[in-house]
Amino acid sequence: MSAQPEGRRWKLQEKIKSIVSHGAFLCHKRFWQRFALVLVAFVVIATGGMYGIALWYQHSQAGKPYDLGVTFIPSYAAYLGVDPHETLSAIINDLGVRQFRFTSYWNEIEPTPGHYDFSTLDWEMAAAQKAGAKVSLAIGLRQPRWPECHAPSWINTATPVAQWQPALEQYMTAVINRYKTSPSLMSYQLENEFYNSFGDCHNFDQSRLATEFSLVKQLDPTHPVIISRSDNYSGFALSKPRADITGISIYRRVYSPWVRGYFTYPLPSWYYAFLAGAQQLLTGTPSVVHELQTEPWPPNGQNILNTTLTEQNKTFDATRLKSTATFAKQTGIRHIDLWGAEYWYYRMQVLHDPSVWNTAKTIFRQ
Repeated sequence: MSAQPEGRRWKLQEKIKSIVSHGAFLCHKRFWQRFALVLVAFVVIATGGMYGIALWYQHSQAGKPYDLGVTFIPSYAAYLGVDPHETLSAIINDLGVRQFRFTSYWNEIEPTPGHYDFSTLDWEMAAAQKAGAKVSLAIGLRQPRWPECHAPSWINTATPVAQWQPALEQYMTAVINRYKTSPSLMSYQLENEFYNSFGDCHNFDQSRLATEFSLVKQLDPTHPVIISRSDNYSGFALSKPRADITGISIYRRVYSPWVRGYFTYPLPSWYYAFLAGAQQLLTGTPSVVHELQTEPWPPNGQNILNTTLTEQNKTFDATRLKSTATFAKQTGIRHIDLWGAEYWYYRMQVLHDPSVWNTAKTIFRQ
């Protein structure tokens, strides 16, 4: 056989391979082009649907009054170096706050087994009642502020839940029975941000949360129970226990170890309207903003007492307080509890900067 036909055959094979390869490339390219178009279409449709639900929710809430409140924790005020009694009095009488979230830390109320000290919480509830204020009472193991889970020293929650859950439920029973007839009590908040791994916590079993919810309802079927999602969490509370009210956290500017610097959440106000609206449509459950960030977020968990005012201002100041309060109102959610009132008083009394306090006074008197 001559070399000429063999050469022509080789060239023909190479040409066929080239055509097939080019065709495969075009098919591959068309696939990704179509995939990109489908993805863009999905994002546009999904975003449009979310925005539509947000608009519906905001419209459904239009005209209703705003209920603005604060979280108040006496031990945190003391930690900041301001007198808790003076701080609460100023919040009530100077700011004019009439809505509170109080805590019932297990380690403070039952420092030794079976011995309860309700003196601090009694004083808070009495002050609220005298002022005609309403209270959402945090109950359970996990409650606002570090270390999140406030177990007494005689309990080790890293052990199996069966070893300490009976003691927790006994303590919860004592708290609920003491305050369920209080004229100031508006609701309970059960296990603050239960599924958030942040903090010194070890157990996140949904069955435990369900058991505690049943206990609260058995002891006090009258007052609604709030169960809150984690910071800016995008899911919905669909499984049991089904809360009477869903709590939403809103944090806008924080120090993030992921970016090794300060980070502002790019989420618009209508995103939270969508969360509240979708929750309402899916389960009929109303939503509240139970924690609106209105205090600084120091770098890497740095102690606020060791953070300069200049550094604090990178995440929070009077201007940001005003814009954050406006942002929260734009969501359409009417019940909004601001986070950091003790800090506002500390900033005025200890750091001699009344700008945040004066701005808060304006917000609560609008």
